[in-house]
Amino acid sequence: MIKTEYFSLKFIDKHLVFLDQTQLPFHEKYIQTTSYERVAEAIEKLEIRGAPAIGLAAAYAVVFSQENGYSKSAFNKAVGRLAKTRPTAVNLFWALNSMQKVFASLAPSEDSYSFLLHKAHSLYNDDVAMCDAIAVNGASLIKKGSVVLTHCNTGRLAMGGGGTALYVIKQAFDAGNIKHVFVDETRPLLQGARLTAFELTHYGIPFSVITDSMAAHIIKTEKVNLVITGADRITSNGDSANKIGTYSLAILCKYHGIPFYIAAPSSTIDVALPSGDKIVIEERGAKEVFQIQNTLLTDSSFPARNPSFDVTPSELITGIITESGVFDYPYKFV
Repeated sequence: MIKTEYFSLKFIDKHLVFLDQTQLPFHEKYIQTTSYERVAEAIEKLEIRGAPAIGLAAAYAVVFSQENGYSKSAFNKAVGRLAKTRPTAVNLFWALNSMQKVFASLAPSEDSYSFLLHKAHSLYNDDVAMCDAIAVNGASLIKKGSVVLTHCNTGRLAMGGGGTALYVIKQAFDAGNIKHVFVDETRPLLQGARLTAFELTHYGIPFSVITDSMAAHIIKTEKVNLVITGADRITSNGDSANKIGTYSLAILCKYHGIPFYIAAPSSTIDVALPSGDKIVIEERGAKEVFQIQNTLLTDSSFPARNPSFDVTPSELITGIITESGVFDYPYKFV
Protein backbone atom coordinates (compact mmCIF):
# COMPACT_ATOMS: atom_id res chain seq x y z
CA MET A 1 0.00 0.00 0.00
CA ILE A 2 1.28 3.47 -0.89
CA LYS A 3 1.71 5.59 2.22
CA THR A 4 1.63 9.37 1.99
CA GLU A 5 0.99 10.51 5.55
CA TYR A 6 4.54 11.54 6.40
CA PHE A 7 5.55 15.23 6.55
CA SER A 8 8.67 17.29 7.09
CA LEU A 9 7.29 19.75 9.63
CA LYS A 10 3.98 21.11 10.89
CA PHE A 11 2.82 23.47 13.63
CA ILE A 12 0.53 21.45 15.92
CA ASP A 13 -0.90 22.52 19.30
CA LYS A 14 1.60 25.36 19.76
CA HIS A 15 4.54 23.06 18.96
CA LEU A 16 6.69 22.69 15.89
CA VAL A 17 6.60 19.00 15.03
CA PHE A 18 9.28 17.76 12.64
CA LEU A 19 10.47 14.47 11.26
CA ASP A 20 14.05 13.68 12.27
CA GLN A 21 15.47 12.97 8.83
CA THR A 22 18.73 11.62 10.20
CA GLN A 23 16.74 8.55 11.33
CA LEU A 24 15.34 7.75 7.88
CA PRO A 25 14.67 5.38 6.24
CA PHE A 26 14.77 3.03 9.21
CA HIS A 27 12.79 5.04 11.75
CA GLU A 28 10.07 7.68 11.34
CA LYS A 29 10.66 9.67 14.51
CA TYR A 30 8.82 12.96 15.03
CA ILE A 31 10.11 15.53 17.48
CA GLN A 32 8.06 18.37 18.97
CA THR A 33 9.45 21.53 20.48
CA THR A 34 8.69 25.10 21.51
CA SER A 35 12.36 26.11 21.59
CA TYR A 36 14.03 28.11 18.83
CA GLU A 37 17.37 26.79 20.06
CA ARG A 38 16.19 23.21 19.50
CA VAL A 39 15.05 24.14 15.99
CA ALA A 40 18.43 25.75 15.30
CA GLU A 41 20.17 22.58 16.41
CA ALA A 42 17.85 20.48 14.25
CA ILE A 43 18.79 22.56 11.20
CA GLU A 44 22.50 22.26 11.96
CA LYS A 45 22.27 18.51 12.53
CA LEU A 46 20.20 18.07 9.32
CA GLU A 47 17.27 16.69 11.27
CA ILE A 48 15.47 19.41 9.33
CA ARG A 49 16.94 19.92 5.85
CA GLY A 50 16.03 21.18 2.40
CA ALA A 51 16.23 24.91 1.75
CA PRO A 52 12.47 25.68 1.85
CA ALA A 53 11.89 23.52 4.93
CA ILE A 54 14.78 25.23 6.70
CA GLY A 55 13.18 28.61 6.00
CA LEU A 56 9.78 27.49 7.31
CA ALA A 57 11.32 25.95 10.42
CA ALA A 58 13.16 29.20 11.13
CA ALA A 59 9.96 31.22 10.68
CA TYR A 60 8.14 29.11 13.25
CA ALA A 61 11.17 29.10 15.54
CA VAL A 62 11.25 32.89 15.93
CA VAL A 63 7.60 32.77 16.99
CA PHE A 64 8.70 30.88 20.10
CA SER A 65 10.83 33.84 21.14
CA GLN A 66 7.59 35.71 21.90
CA GLU A 67 5.90 33.09 24.08
CA ASN A 68 6.23 35.34 27.13
CA GLY A 69 5.03 38.44 25.33
CA TYR A 70 6.58 41.13 23.15
CA SER A 71 10.36 41.19 23.49
CA LYS A 72 12.62 42.84 20.95
CA SER A 73 15.76 41.45 22.54
CA ALA A 74 14.39 37.90 22.55
CA PHE A 75 13.32 38.23 18.92
CA ASN A 76 16.72 39.55 17.81
CA LYS A 77 18.52 36.84 19.74
CA ALA A 78 16.43 34.14 18.04
CA VAL A 79 16.97 35.62 14.58
CA GLY A 80 20.71 35.90 15.19
CA ARG A 81 20.96 32.32 16.35
CA LEU A 82 18.97 30.90 13.44
CA ALA A 83 20.87 32.97 10.86
CA LYS A 84 24.07 31.15 11.83
CA THR A 85 22.76 27.64 11.16
CA ARG A 86 23.22 27.16 7.39
CA PRO A 87 24.92 29.87 5.30
CA THR A 88 24.18 28.68 1.75
CA ALA A 89 20.39 28.24 1.66
CA VAL A 90 18.88 31.62 0.80
CA ASN A 91 15.38 30.54 1.91
CA LEU A 92 16.56 30.71 5.53
CA PHE A 93 17.39 34.40 5.25
CA TRP A 94 14.32 35.12 3.11
CA ALA A 95 12.08 33.64 5.81
CA LEU A 96 13.86 35.43 8.65
CA ASN A 97 13.63 38.72 6.75
CA SER A 98 9.90 38.18 6.27
CA MET A 99 9.46 37.65 10.00
CA GLN A 100 11.61 40.70 10.79
CA LYS A 101 9.37 42.90 8.65
CA VAL A 102 6.31 41.77 10.58
CA PHE A 103 7.97 42.27 13.94
CA ALA A 104 9.20 45.75 12.96
CA SER A 105 5.62 46.78 12.23
CA LEU A 106 4.40 45.85 15.72
CA ALA A 107 4.00 48.02 18.77
CA PRO A 108 5.09 46.64 22.18
CA SER A 109 1.45 46.52 23.21
CA GLU A 110 0.51 44.13 20.40
CA ASP A 111 0.36 40.34 20.52
CA SER A 112 3.64 39.64 18.75
CA TYR A 113 3.29 35.88 19.13
CA SER A 114 -0.03 35.80 17.23
CA PHE A 115 1.10 38.15 14.49
CA LEU A 116 4.31 36.23 13.89
CA LEU A 117 2.51 32.89 13.98
CA HIS A 118 0.03 34.16 11.40
CA LYS A 119 2.94 35.13 9.13
CA ALA A 120 4.65 31.76 9.59
CA HIS A 121 1.40 29.99 8.67
CA SER A 122 1.14 32.21 5.61
CA LEU A 123 4.65 31.28 4.49
CA TYR A 124 3.82 27.60 4.98
CA ASN A 125 0.61 27.83 2.96
CA ASP A 126 2.41 29.75 0.21
CA ASP A 127 5.00 26.97 0.12
CA VAL A 128 2.28 24.36 -0.42
CA ALA A 129 0.79 26.37 -3.28
CA MET A 130 4.22 26.98 -4.83
CA CYS A 131 5.03 23.27 -4.78
CA ASP A 132 1.79 22.49 -6.60
CA ALA A 133 2.54 25.10 -9.28
CA ILE A 134 6.15 23.95 -9.72
CA ALA A 135 4.99 20.36 -10.16
CA VAL A 136 2.52 21.31 -12.88
CA ASN A 137 5.01 23.54 -14.70
CA GLY A 138 7.80 20.97 -14.54
CA ALA A 139 5.73 17.93 -15.43
CA SER A 140 4.78 19.56 -18.73
CA LEU A 141 8.41 19.16 -19.82
CA ILE A 142 8.51 15.39 -19.29
CA LYS A 143 7.43 13.18 -22.16
CA LYS A 144 5.81 9.75 -21.95
CA GLY A 145 8.20 6.91 -21.19
CA SER A 146 10.89 9.14 -19.72
CA VAL A 147 13.84 7.85 -17.72
CA VAL A 148 14.89 10.50 -15.20
CA LEU A 149 17.90 10.93 -12.93
CA THR A 150 17.80 13.07 -9.79
CA HIS A 151 20.20 14.06 -7.03
CA CYS A 152 19.82 14.67 -3.29
CA ASN A 153 16.27 15.03 -1.94
CA THR A 154 13.70 17.49 -3.24
CA GLY A 155 10.40 15.99 -2.16
CA ARG A 156 8.01 16.53 0.70
CA LEU A 157 10.85 16.04 3.18
CA ALA A 158 12.52 19.23 1.91
CA MET A 159 9.41 21.42 1.88
CA GLY A 160 6.18 22.25 3.63
CA GLY A 161 4.34 21.21 0.48
CA GLY A 162 4.93 18.35 -1.93
CA GLY A 163 8.43 19.27 -3.03
CA THR A 164 10.22 20.67 -6.07
CA ALA A 165 12.13 18.38 -8.46
CA LEU A 166 10.81 15.18 -6.89
CA TYR A 167 7.27 16.55 -6.90
CA VAL A 168 7.68 17.28 -10.61
CA ILE A 169 8.64 13.63 -11.05
CA LYS A 170 5.59 12.50 -9.06
CA GLN A 171 3.28 14.71 -11.12
CA ALA A 172 4.75 13.31 -14.33
CA PHE A 173 4.44 9.76 -12.99
CA ASP A 174 0.79 10.31 -12.10
CA ALA A 175 0.28 11.48 -15.70
CA GLY A 176 1.81 8.21 -16.95
CA ASN A 177 5.01 9.76 -18.28
CA ILE A 178 7.72 8.32 -16.00
CA LYS A 179 9.22 4.95 -16.86
CA HIS A 180 12.01 4.85 -14.27
CA VAL A 181 13.93 7.09 -11.89
CA PHE A 182 17.64 6.76 -11.09
CA VAL A 183 18.51 8.17 -7.68
CA ASP A 184 22.04 9.31 -6.89
CA GLU A 185 22.93 8.16 -3.39
CA THR A 186 24.25 11.70 -2.71
CA ARG A 187 27.37 11.24 -0.60
CA PRO A 188 28.40 11.90 2.05
CA LEU A 189 25.02 12.00 3.84
CA LEU A 190 23.05 9.81 1.41
CA GLN A 191 20.01 12.04 1.03
CA GLY A 192 19.20 10.22 -2.20
CA ALA A 193 19.67 6.69 -0.90
CA ARG A 194 17.89 7.39 2.39
CA LEU A 195 15.32 10.12 1.71
CA THR A 196 14.46 10.20 -1.99
CA ALA A 197 14.27 6.40 -2.06
CA PHE A 198 11.99 6.58 1.00
CA GLU A 199 9.65 8.99 -0.78
CA LEU A 200 9.61 7.14 -4.11
CA THR A 201 8.73 3.95 -2.24
CA HIS A 202 5.78 5.72 -0.63
CA TYR A 203 4.59 6.92 -4.03
CA GLY A 204 5.06 3.58 -5.77
CA ILE A 205 7.37 5.05 -8.42
CA PRO A 206 9.89 2.58 -9.94
CA PHE A 207 13.47 3.58 -9.14
CA SER A 208 17.04 2.39 -8.67
CA VAL A 209 19.56 3.85 -6.24
CA ILE A 210 23.02 4.35 -7.79
CA THR A 211 26.26 5.65 -6.36
CA ASP A 212 27.17 9.16 -7.47
CA SER A 213 30.10 7.86 -9.52
CA MET A 214 27.75 5.66 -11.58
CA ALA A 215 25.83 8.61 -13.04
CA ALA A 216 27.92 9.00 -16.22
CA HIS A 217 27.65 5.30 -17.06
CA ILE A 218 23.91 5.21 -16.34
CA ILE A 219 23.21 8.32 -18.42
CA LYS A 220 25.12 6.78 -21.33
CA THR A 221 23.82 3.20 -21.18
CA GLU A 222 20.28 3.52 -19.79
CA LYS A 223 19.11 6.25 -22.17
CA VAL A 224 18.35 8.78 -19.44
CA ASN A 225 16.10 11.46 -20.97
CA LEU A 226 16.70 14.25 -18.49
CA VAL A 227 18.19 15.18 -15.13
CA ILE A 228 16.27 17.33 -12.66
CA THR A 229 17.46 18.62 -9.28
CA GLY A 230 16.59 21.33 -6.79
CA ALA A 231 18.62 24.35 -5.69
CA ASP A 232 19.51 26.06 -2.43
CA ARG A 233 20.40 29.43 -3.96
CA ILE A 234 20.06 30.82 -7.49
CA THR A 235 21.80 34.07 -8.40
CA SER A 236 20.39 36.76 -10.69
CA ASN A 237 22.25 35.34 -13.71
CA GLY A 238 20.98 31.80 -13.11
CA ASP A 239 24.05 30.26 -11.48
CA SER A 240 22.72 27.71 -9.01
CA ALA A 241 24.09 26.27 -5.80
CA ASN A 242 22.86 22.82 -4.92
CA LYS A 243 24.03 19.70 -3.12
CA ILE A 244 27.59 18.74 -4.00
CA GLY A 245 27.62 16.60 -7.14
CA THR A 246 25.03 18.64 -9.04
CA TYR A 247 27.65 20.49 -11.11
CA SER A 248 29.03 17.14 -12.30
CA LEU A 249 25.58 16.10 -13.52
CA ALA A 250 25.14 19.32 -15.47
CA ILE A 251 28.46 18.73 -17.24
CA LEU A 252 27.42 15.16 -18.07
CA CYS A 253 24.11 16.38 -19.49
CA LYS A 254 25.90 18.92 -21.66
CA TYR A 255 28.22 16.24 -23.06
CA HIS A 256 25.42 13.76 -23.73
CA GLY A 257 23.02 16.35 -25.11
CA ILE A 258 20.18 15.85 -22.65
CA PRO A 259 18.27 18.50 -20.67
CA PHE A 260 19.36 19.51 -17.19
CA TYR A 261 16.60 21.21 -15.19
CA ILE A 262 16.43 22.84 -11.80
CA ALA A 263 13.14 23.14 -9.93
CA ALA A 264 12.94 25.66 -7.09
CA PRO A 265 10.57 28.25 -5.62
CA SER A 266 11.18 31.89 -6.46
CA SER A 267 12.25 32.44 -2.83
CA THR A 268 15.42 30.54 -3.76
CA ILE A 269 16.40 33.22 -6.29
CA ASP A 270 18.78 35.72 -4.72
CA VAL A 271 18.56 38.68 -7.10
CA ALA A 272 21.04 40.60 -4.93
CA LEU A 273 23.84 38.25 -5.98
CA PRO A 274 25.05 38.74 -9.56
CA SER A 275 26.78 35.38 -9.98
CA GLY A 276 27.63 32.08 -8.34
CA ASP A 277 31.16 33.04 -7.35
CA LYS A 278 29.57 35.25 -4.67
CA ILE A 279 27.78 32.35 -2.99
CA VAL A 280 29.16 31.25 0.38
CA ILE A 281 29.66 27.48 0.23
CA GLU A 282 29.10 25.71 3.54
CA GLU A 283 31.94 23.39 4.52
CA ARG A 284 30.95 20.78 7.05
CA GLY A 285 33.08 18.58 9.29
CA ALA A 286 35.24 15.68 8.11
CA LYS A 287 33.27 13.28 10.30
CA GLU A 288 30.51 13.11 7.69
CA VAL A 289 33.01 11.90 5.09
CA PHE A 290 34.55 9.25 7.33
CA GLN A 291 31.42 7.63 8.69
CA ILE A 292 27.79 6.89 7.85
CA GLN A 293 25.54 7.09 10.90
CA ASN A 294 27.82 5.50 13.52
CA THR A 295 29.72 3.22 11.14
CA LEU A 296 33.33 4.27 10.51
CA LEU A 297 34.37 3.81 6.86
CA THR A 298 38.06 4.64 7.08
CA ASP A 299 40.71 6.07 9.38
CA SER A 300 39.24 9.26 10.84
CA SER A 301 42.72 10.73 11.25
CA PHE A 302 43.03 11.13 7.46
CA PRO A 303 42.67 14.68 6.11
CA ALA A 304 39.39 15.36 4.30
CA ARG A 305 37.29 18.08 2.67
CA ASN A 306 33.53 18.34 2.93
CA PRO A 307 32.01 21.18 0.86
CA SER A 308 28.25 20.66 1.05
CA PHE A 309 27.35 22.43 -2.18
CA ASP A 310 28.69 23.23 -5.61
CA VAL A 311 27.65 25.90 -8.10
CA THR A 312 26.38 25.05 -11.58
CA PRO A 313 27.00 27.83 -14.13
CA SER A 314 23.82 29.10 -15.73
CA GLU A 315 24.87 28.15 -19.26
CA LEU A 316 24.74 24.47 -18.28
CA ILE A 317 21.12 24.72 -17.08
CA THR A 318 18.44 24.03 -19.70
CA GLY A 319 15.66 25.57 -17.66
CA ILE A 320 14.79 26.74 -14.17
CA ILE A 321 11.30 25.69 -13.10
CA THR A 322 9.51 27.94 -10.60
CA GLU A 323 5.92 28.46 -9.55
CA SER A 324 5.76 31.34 -12.06
CA GLY A 325 6.82 29.24 -15.03
CA VAL A 326 9.92 27.85 -16.72
CA PHE A 327 12.81 30.26 -17.30
CA ASP A 328 15.24 29.61 -20.14
CA TYR A 329 18.88 30.62 -20.54
CA PRO A 330 19.98 33.43 -20.52
CA TYR A 331 18.15 33.96 -17.25
CA LYS A 332 16.35 37.16 -16.36
CA PHE A 333 14.17 36.92 -13.26
CA VAL A 334 13.34 40.62 -12.81
